[in-house]
Amino acid sequence: MSDQNPTALRKIIHIDMDAFYASVEQRDFPEYRGKPIVVGGKPDSRGVVATASYEARQFGIKSAMSCSKAYQLCPTAIFVYPRFDAYSSVSKSIREIFSRYTDIIEPLSLDEAYLDVTEDKLGIGSAIDIAKSIKDAIKNELNLTASAGVSINKFVAKVASDMNKPDGLTFIGPSKIKAFMEKLPVEKFFGVGKVTAAKMKAMQIHTGSDLKNLSESQLLSQFGKSGKFYYKIVWGIDDRPVRANRETKSVGAEDTLAEDTNEDSVMHDLLKQISETVAKRLEKYQLKGKTVTLKIKFEDFKLITRSRSFPLAIHKAENIYAEAIKLLNDANIGSLKVRLLGITLSRFYDEHPSEKMEDNQLEFDF
Repeated sequence: MSDQNPTALRKIIHIDMDAFYASVEQRDFPEYRGKPIVVGGKPDSRGVVATASYEARQFGIKSAMSCSKAYQLCPTAIFVYPRFDAYSSVSKSIREIFSRYTDIIEPLSLDEAYLDVTEDKLGIGSAIDIAKSIKDAIKNELNLTASAGVSINKFVAKVASDMNKPDGLTFIGPSKIKAFMEKLPVEKFFGVGKVTAAKMKAMQIHTGSDLKNLSESQLLSQFGKSGKFYYKIVWGIDDRPVRANRETKSVGAEDTLAEDTNEDSVMHDLLKQISETVAKRLEKYQLKGKTVTLKIKFEDFKLITRSRSFPLAIHKAENIYAEAIKLLNDANIGSLKVRLLGITLSRFYDEHPSEKMEDNQLEFDF
């Protein structure tokens, strides 16, 4: 396969905030600065780590790790309950900075986004200089740091942003992409999780260079539709556009039970709390959903979902709760013990289309 056509080159920046939630906590509370901070549940709970400060990461604490495990690794860590309203407010300020340079912004979450600066609003021209200006503005105006990746497509820009954290800036130009992709470990490829990475390594595919030895038909046979993406991306080809103003697809929340249980009263109490949280988020963004999805994770970490759709959209906590209870009953879990429950609303009926938020999905542990 030939390299990407140089006449079609774009200027793409991926901005990723550094330890975002933990950094906001350290900024707002001086007593946290320089100390290992874990944003998530209590240390004696089975909640998960949302973000850990770099001081905490030195002890091996990672996002999605259980808080109890994090406590074992670092008993002196300070566990902080998430303040999502604060993080959302800062995220809006970050996006205001982005908008000074381009209107083609694709948020992926509160703390990261793609920017297409092929034609920037200020006429700067250099994507590297734009990335520097954005990083400087975030540091000077918000007292936070961000890392940036700059390249000709989304995939390479995203990988680049993670290479020199924190406060990094990495540029991978067209002439460097081929060698970069060949050396890239397969677990760094977008869409390659632990299971897929293990399968690849069992096939002696460890890097992009190994992946290049397989034809498109071989990759399709082994990995389904994702195989086609792997085939293109290993050659540095990613023609996905930066999609501005991504429509909200779902709003949800989930929580881990204090103990695995199949007691209806305990699960109902938790679903009531989650329903109220989801309702508040729907109200904040003036959204109503026609589909309710219940997420159930069992003690063995097996995950199932159950959904129900309606002709009329709902947004009130009591209605969300009632439907979640029905879905729980429909799941017929019997004696199986549940570890985690979550509720998501989707298929939105939006009474205020001009005020849709930009996040594709808003779902947090709390």
